[in-house]
Amino acid sequence: MIPFPYHPAGDDLPTDPIELTRALLAIPSPSRHEGPAVDFLAQYLDARGWNVVRQPVSAGRDNIYARRGQPELVFSTHLDTVPPDVAFREDETFIFGRGACDAKGIAAAMVAAADELDDPRIALLFVVGEEDGSDGARAAATLAPKGRFLINGEPTDNLLVTAQKGTLKVVLDSSGRAAHSGYPELGDSAIERLLDALQRIRAVKLPVDPVLGPSTLNIGLIEGGAAPNVIAPSARAVLYLRVVGATADTEREILAAAGDGTRVTFIMGIPPATAPTLPGWASTTVAFASDLAYHGAWGTCYQLGPGSIHVAHTDQERISKAELHQGVAMYVRLARELLSA
Repeated sequence: MIPFPYHPAGDDLPTDPIELTRALLAIPSPSRHEGPAVDFLAQYLDARGWNVVRQPVSAGRDNIYARRGQPELVFSTHLDTVPPDVAFREDETFIFGRGACDAKGIAAAMVAAADELDDPRIALLFVVGEEDGSDGARAAATLAPKGRFLINGEPTDNLLVTAQKGTLKVVLDSSGRAAHSGYPELGDSAIERLLDALQRIRAVKLPVDPVLGPSTLNIGLIEGGAAPNVIAPSARAVLYLRVVGATADTEREILAAAGDGTRVTFIMGIPPATAPTLPGWASTTVAFASDLAYHGAWGTCYQLGPGSIHVAHTDQERISKAELHQGVAMYVRLARELLSA
């Protein structure tokens, strides 16, 4: 097995979710570069008696599907993270690092829960690419055999998610004409055109859902121009919307607001998704999107996990050790409840 700074428990001992989280955090795995983390976890599961199938998604990138029998319930989460890497560290209360709560700690909790359940009806699915297009989850839809239930792991503060927003990326490219900045009348500023388009787009009234609340728009990237003393010949902005339903009307309004001289490209992301609640389980709705939207082929899907989305993707990403252990207990409880139905 590939050596890492932290080593999980021996093959004959139950998985310690803290130790496995440490091991996974020692391996950077930003989207499109998940190979080493996949290698490690596939070897780890194989050594513990799982029948491990590696499903190629793209060059050097595989999903992991591990089972011990005919599955009825699948635990699933993703192994990729957003950049940049955040180095592992810990104190008495928390484990810090990129992926601590989104979602390597969750992956460790799922392995530990499957160990505790020790039930051949349980399977594990770990996918790549969730943070960048969900190509792993979409590929996993072709895997077999499947069961009746899938539990998708995301940082939900150990609450069942009943609905989540979707995503839509919008790229704006404005064109102009370069000129000496001392003679602006000879040029046409693409940056000014882009700023005007952005101002109009920000005024577009976005849909509101009674459960999920309002759609939101983030201007995530702006770039353009050639030099401070040159009228800008080109400019670009990339917007990211969190959407609550169909986007056709919103796309038409954005296109109209962009105006002449600005090309608009829509890149569909993850659609909104819903999941059932259960009696006796606290639930929530979330503004993030996840692979939940692509797992419908696996049966009835639920979403649950330890950790807070509020620290995911930040330089303080972390998960508490107590909540990680609680997550194991919650996965065991949910699996037993679903399998007994």
